Amino acid sequence: MKSIYLSIVVFFIACLSGISQNKELLYNFNEVPQSLLLNPGTSTSFKWYAGVPVLSGVSFQAGVTGITSNDLFAVDGVDFNTKFLDKVVYGMDSKDELSGTYQIEILNVGFRGRKNPNNFYSFGIYNEGDAIGYYFEDYALLAFEGNTNNIDKRFDLSDLKTRGEVVNVYHFGINKKVSRQLDLGFRAKVYSSILNFSSTDNSGYFVTTEGDENLLQATLVADLKINTSGIFELKDAIDNDESIADIITKRALFGGDLGLGFDLGFTYKLDRQTYITGSILDIGFISHTNDLRTYSLKGKATSEGINVILPDDLGSGSDEWRELVDDLESLVPYEETEERYVTFRPTKLYASIGHDFGDEIEPRQDCNCTTKPGGGYVDNIYKNSVGGQLYVINRPRGPQAALTGFYQHRFGNIMSLKATYTVDKYSFANVGLGGSLQAGPVNMYLMADNLFGYSNLANTNYASVLFGLNIISWGKK
Repeated sequence: MKSIYLSIVVFFIACLSGISQNKELLYNFNEVPQSLLLNPGTSTSFKWYAGVPVLSGVSFQAGVTGITSNDLFAVDGVDFNTKFLDKVVYGMDSKDELSGTYQIEILNVGFRGRKNPNNFYSFGIYNEGDAIGYYFEDYALLAFEGNTNNIDKRFDLSDLKTRGEVVNVYHFGINKKVSRQLDLGFRAKVYSSILNFSSTDNSGYFVTTEGDENLLQATLVADLKINTSGIFELKDAIDNDESIADIITKRALFGGDLGLGFDLGFTYKLDRQTYITGSILDIGFISHTNDLRTYSLKGKATSEGINVILPDDLGSGSDEWRELVDDLESLVPYEETEERYVTFRPTKLYASIGHDFGDEIEPRQDCNCTTKPGGGYVDNIYKNSVGGQLYVINRPRGPQAALTGFYQHRFGNIMSLKATYTVDKYSFANVGLGGSLQAGPVNMYLMADNLFGYSNLANTNYASVLFGLNIISWGKK
């Protein structure tokens, strides 16, 4: 019991830094080159840009549903065990999400085509980690309550749903200004997986009922599987005090499990001041073939234990116990194999509608010529923008959505600020603020979500920070 209790505590605390992938502040923030990674069809006016390696795009986000760390660790005179039972074991359910992601750009470069300035090309590398786990409600209830007082209750084994990975992504994108109204974009991706674990398609139950020969009988119906790749070689290196840098570098440079994917996006102007945008990201897969471990438990068994007649059976029960264990293992076999498997990327969808208003801002690029750095058509730039955004990500328990309202104000071509209000499963009052500063050719941006939560991080469900440095050129006027 103590080991089960400890494992739940460790798993929960580790996931208190869980994360969502929504980057609503960066989406449609056209002054920042990294917005192309969220919509390859966004409107661009750069002649070229180059991100500062490793510092051009760094994002960390944290969130958890159902509880905050303050619920457990606040100094309020309540015993920790009591709070854990009330807030976690009996306070959370299987829909509560514990997830996490980060992204660090290693390289990001973009440039406009010489022969056709309406084409803008970009390429780069970024490292990304993503993990998600749903609270295993029935497992926790069974561990803490046992089955004696839960006669006829089916404990759902499908509550175990989790996946995670660390991957390097190599990408190349094309953005084309088709007309004054339409921009289209495509981005191809090659994935080089460093490590992965996946257990998302589990089913079965455990139930205790009245027995025929004994008081109780237990039935287990299980179809459980956990796939892993790239983990145990790293574990062995750590156990043997060996460097893991070479292993990680090799896997990041196409020496790991490989996959393919792509992004699509567009921007369409309904008129000079109103536009709609949309993108779909990470339509792709990874084939896992290296350093594999697959753990499975599949079958059905019903047992009433063993019948012991006292005192005649004293000293002979061990054989019956051995037979019982052997029977259960044959009915519900546990297997460890090396099974190849395929995972699909967590596909993301963005969409928005926006309206520009206020005074026009003089564009950086030349006007009314076909060789200007911004392409064959000039976009009108206004001081203000307002609108709404939709974000959806595919998760093991189905799509997860967020709705955002935004307002953006531009201080000429020097600075731009964007404020957002987002409603999602983490919070109904997520206010964010992002800014981009252009100091000559140097572009700096900083964005943060859920600003009201920073006054007490221990009592918030969500926090997010993005920042980066770029060198940008619009060419000579």
